[in-house]
Amino acid sequence: MRHRKSGLKLNRTASHRKALFRNMVTSLFKYGKIKTTDAKAKELRRWADHIVTLAKQGDLHARRQAMSIIREKAVVHQLFSDAPDRFADQAGGYTRVTKLGPRKGDAASLSIIELTGVPPASSKKKGEAKKKQATA
Repeated sequence: MRHRKSGLKLNRTASHRKALFRNMVTSLFKYGKIKTTDAKAKELRRWADHIVTLAKQGDLHARRQAMSIIREKAVVHQLFSDAPDRFADQAGGYTRVTKLGPRKGDAASLSIIELTGVPPASSKKKGEAKKKQATA
């Protein structure tokens, strides 16, 4: 019986599963959305929502806890600066999973997982300024 045992095994060892989700949650916060299978996306929601909750707390202990999961310091700094503004009025549900359909090669069901909330306007302005400098 599996009473009170949460989380999916995904036919992997514990260390492989932990490394997989650490890499996936890092990519999610780095790029804003990623494409993966349904099962991985549903499990990734738990990891991502936990990290956003830590980012909304914003203290040093929460930052260190996030750094123990996300190993890229720049991603953690960006998340902790953007998350309190982006997710201020939300009490949960920081990610959205959209089903895409079967994958061509093996017919695995694919999904896109993306962050909800309004992206901060300051990051868009920085990107536009870099594009203008590159074209000039």
